[in-house]
Amino acid sequence: MSSLPTRAPRADILSRAAVILTAMMFGLTYSLSAPLIAFDLAQRGLSDAVIGANAAMHAVGVLITAVLLPRLVARLGPRRLILASLAASAAVLVAFSQVSAIWLWFVLRVLLGMSAEALFVLSETWINALSTEDTRARSMAIYTAALSIGLALGPWILSLLGTHGPMPYLVGAGLALAAGVFILAPFVSAPAYEKPSVGNPLRFAAMAPVAIAATVLNAAVETAGLSFLALYAINLGWAEAQATQLMTVMMVGAILLQLPIGWLGDTFDRRTLVIGCGVIATAGAALWPLALLNPIATYALLFVWGGAFVGIYTLTLTIVGSRFSGGNLVGIYAVMGLTWGGGALVGPLAAGFAMQGTTHGLAWFAVAACGLFTLVAVLRRSA
Repeated sequence: MSSLPTRAPRADILSRAAVILTAMMFGLTYSLSAPLIAFDLAQRGLSDAVIGANAAMHAVGVLITAVLLPRLVARLGPRRLILASLAASAAVLVAFSQVSAIWLWFVLRVLLGMSAEALFVLSETWINALSTEDTRARSMAIYTAALSIGLALGPWILSLLGTHGPMPYLVGAGLALAAGVFILAPFVSAPAYEKPSVGNPLRFAAMAPVAIAATVLNAAVETAGLSFLALYAINLGWAEAQATQLMTVMMVGAILLQLPIGWLGDTFDRRTLVIGCGVIATAGAALWPLALLNPIATYALLFVWGGAFVGIYTLTLTIVGSRFSGGNLVGIYAVMGLTWGGGALVGPLAAGFAMQGTTHGLAWFAVAACGLFTLVAVLRRSA
């Protein structure tokens, strides 16, 4: 990604604020819609497998956008595409509150995934353009913290408004439109978008295998958790209001712990830190069945687990941004978008079937995913 021209401090601050808002809105629309739709479908008597299949449609939308994004940005420019994505997210959320045919919910979920992926990739590219090597890990930590804030706001809104009726959908749509008003401001400048290098996606994946594995892990476990963590807790006897707050507790840990993780990433060996976070995430998920028997233990564990789990992604983003630039960097981002879609497609399906097989299926799915990633990180020396 080419560097941005020098800008006045005020313009730079506003551009960083725009990145934060874009990342937050991606997280908000995603974390609001995933559990809300899951609850809606469960209340209609549909099975966990059907709920997982609907969640997987979000990943189908991600895959479509990942393929089309370079052409869309070339035609519309990053600012207009972000605005279009925010408007589309708002329209789809409103449509969910008005449509009763379940098959249309699968179509709407694809459209929501398409708009969310554009917000995700463009904000990620944007923050990289604003970063310098000396503070790259802290910049990525701020980015992932903003993303986590958005992810935390969704369940928090649900805990206040409940999961019944159109109001949660309409609130999410209104917030997306409000963010668009800020992005529309003429004094906020988006970076120039550089097209990916021409090459086989497998080549880009081979250049950064650990980063690709981290993306798959993040997508698979995150989508599964957003769709099923509250239902998992309810199955263990938690009340609905308290169960929906668990993702918020997890995201608070992700937010507050990213800055110290970013500082560590600018100070110590980043690959070693990635492995350490992977070990913590694996061990922490193995403790979910025991911790969920006690609210205090649950909150403490999810707080730490959320920070370590999201820290994996923060650190791998930092490593990729440090090692690659120009078309190679954008090419790797494009492959990360594709593999995110693959992880988000498999994660809810696998977790849904695991939960049908055993009460603690979600926990064992998270253990297996985090453990496999940690093994890959240990065996591979490159990013």
